[in-house]
Amino acid sequence: MKYTPQEVMQYIEEEDVKFIRLAFCDVHGKPKNISIMPQELERAFRYGIAVDASAIAGFGDEVHSDLFLHPDPATIAVLPWRPEHGRVVRMMCSITDLDGNRFAHDTRSILKCAIADAAKAGYTFSFGSELEFYLFKLDENGEPTNVPYDHASYMDVAPEDKCENVRREICLALERMGIQPESSHHEEGPGQNEIDFRYSDALSAADHAVTFCTVVKTIAARNGLHADFSPKPLDRRPGSGFHINISVNGGDEIAAQRMMGGILSKIQDMTLFLNPTEESYRRLGEHKAPKYISWSTDNRSMLIRVPAAAGEYRRFELRSPDCTANPYLAFALLIWAGLDGILNNIALPEKSNVNLYTASPKDLWGLETLPLTRSNAAKAALSSVFLKSHLPESLINYFCEP
Repeated sequence: MKYTPQEVMQYIEEEDVKFIRLAFCDVHGKPKNISIMPQELERAFRYGIAVDASAIAGFGDEVHSDLFLHPDPATIAVLPWRPEHGRVVRMMCSITDLDGNRFAHDTRSILKCAIADAAKAGYTFSFGSELEFYLFKLDENGEPTNVPYDHASYMDVAPEDKCENVRREICLALERMGIQPESSHHEEGPGQNEIDFRYSDALSAADHAVTFCTVVKTIAARNGLHADFSPKPLDRRPGSGFHINISVNGGDEIAAQRMMGGILSKIQDMTLFLNPTEESYRRLGEHKAPKYISWSTDNRSMLIRVPAAAGEYRRFELRSPDCTANPYLAFALLIWAGLDGILNNIALPEKSNVNLYTASPKDLWGLETLPLTRSNAAKAALSSVFLKSHLPESLINYFCEP
């Protein structure tokens, strides 16, 4: 629902809200916030609230340190784990400099630019996220271990699945925040879980993905557990992915194919932003995580698969990203790559119909791979004309640093 600043201030007064969290992310997508009291909210809407950018990853240095947070009233949500009396709400923010100019490394605003470019061309993109994570036990000092909470497997049920009550709490908390989870289940790894979201517009989907990680970690901690979103927390066990479902409105089936063609043609350039850590590359190519640049229908060994679905649920799924990616940057780059495919008629390569994890060298002949090390992904990013045409060079260089 699209609230105005006046409606939000009225809600704050009527619903006993005592703290307002102004939420944003650093360039890695790590959630940050500052809490203000209700009497400061009008100033926040009018002028913004200053923060020290020099202390935030990728935001700047001590010489240019003042930035301003501007809350988006449409994103207000109550934090359901905080007290009913003296409630706490949060709003996502855009970021500007002292002169009111958009801050170049504000990744939420970068996504807004991609959405606007698509709208100018007559297209809108919808996204649905599938995020995987592990639940680990804590030690006697309350510190995280690498001991899984259970030893259940894919879609097991209780009592083997000890995580179901935690997932239930997470889904209920998300619903109370206005976020619609679509399904949840135990994943293949011990203590590994997945919760999927119903598709929505790109900005909301990215906001939800960022909020989701905070909710999961909070609910896990309340249950004496540690939620781990890293790509490969356990050797010889499945890694955790951030599978991204994408659809396009405003075009026909050919447009959707051209969109996929555009993403496949730019995937090597984008990989550093979809898989930004060294650990990301230990996941790729193992346990259903893709390695080859390929696509197919209903084949989980592919980089892109087109699931069996009908009508409004038709989409394709990109399977390489992991949860260390910044959702705002990931969605922005996917929009720009898809739009490039549509506008420049980039043909979709031939469909693959083999299991790429067991395929023979003959079946794999001619297939390119994703960058399989972070250094190779950084080299691809630094030489990418596509990235330089959409992202600040300073942001690209920051991500490419060892």
